[in-house]
Amino acid sequence: MERHEIEAFLVLAEELHFRRTAERLGLAQGRVSQTIKKLEGRLGVQLFERTSRRVALTPAGARLRDDLAPAYAQIRRAVARAVAAGKGFTGELHVGFSSQWAGDLLYQAAEVFTRAHPECAVRVHEVPVTDPFAALRAGQVDLQLTEFPVVEPDLEAGPVVFSEPRALLVPHRHPFARRAWVCLEDLAHTPLVTLSGAAPDYWREYHYPSRTPQGRTVVHGTAAESWAEVLALVATGHGVSPAALRGAQYHSRPCLAFVPMRGAPPVEYGLVWPRRGRTARVRAFCDTVLERRAAQDGAPASATGAGAQARALSLSR
Repeated sequence: MERHEIEAFLVLAEELHFRRTAERLGLAQGRVSQTIKKLEGRLGVQLFERTSRRVALTPAGARLRDDLAPAYAQIRRAVARAVAAGKGFTGELHVGFSSQWAGDLLYQAAEVFTRAHPECAVRVHEVPVTDPFAALRAGQVDLQLTEFPVVEPDLEAGPVVFSEPRALLVPHRHPFARRAWVCLEDLAHTPLVTLSGAAPDYWREYHYPSRTPQGRTVVHGTAAESWAEVLALVATGHGVSPAALRGAQYHSRPCLAFVPMRGAPPVEYGLVWPRRGRTARVRAFCDTVLERRAAQDGAPASATGAGAQARALSLSR
């Protein structure tokens, strides 16, 4: 039996309908009928009973289906595993996130990715925002979705996935909490709760500026060791903190307020991986993340990817 004969027989045995079988196989209905007739002629037995109203398996056809289907499924799995191994889509892929909305997207992408590549298990991990690149450099994750900017000689910054408006996180009794918006100049009038850790200076200055655009000094107060600690310090009046406005959907509580910041650069989240770690499965997972993100926005994935590549090129210079 030829492969196309096996496929035509098994699909027809499942559908018991020539038109639906032809649609699944992408063939003309007459081609399917001809294939089945030739197969029956070669085997010397009738496999299907056909009338103007129904198609049914004969006893010989049912026996062939029961014996052939498991063997054919095993062959297809073997071929798929060989292809996956050749392309590097086996084993485990470890991906990291540093914000909850990035984690939500990665879990969705992991589900889609593993359906397409069942030989590759995706493990999703939270990485500390206070030391954003340690997990990548230690080999604990293969790539991560994290806050930009990333300008590191050993890391490659890929697509921007989220671009979030910036907000100022303040205690609910703070004067800023009663305002419709604040600006970067307002940072000179209240201490900032910042993050401790090993984040690069350029990254820290982007998210926690030391001066306003007009040159006023921004006082850096208590340094937190985690985002949960930032929330607690701000809630108890130790200062304010820049944040993504989206954080209000995840960290809203009565003692805190997320006030939009006008004129402030957005908080961008992008994909990052080691320069020597751009494997086929890393590229494929990046594509899956972009597709899932585009699906959330209802935008074509290709348009998202084009803008992302432009951003990636600017960061790599």
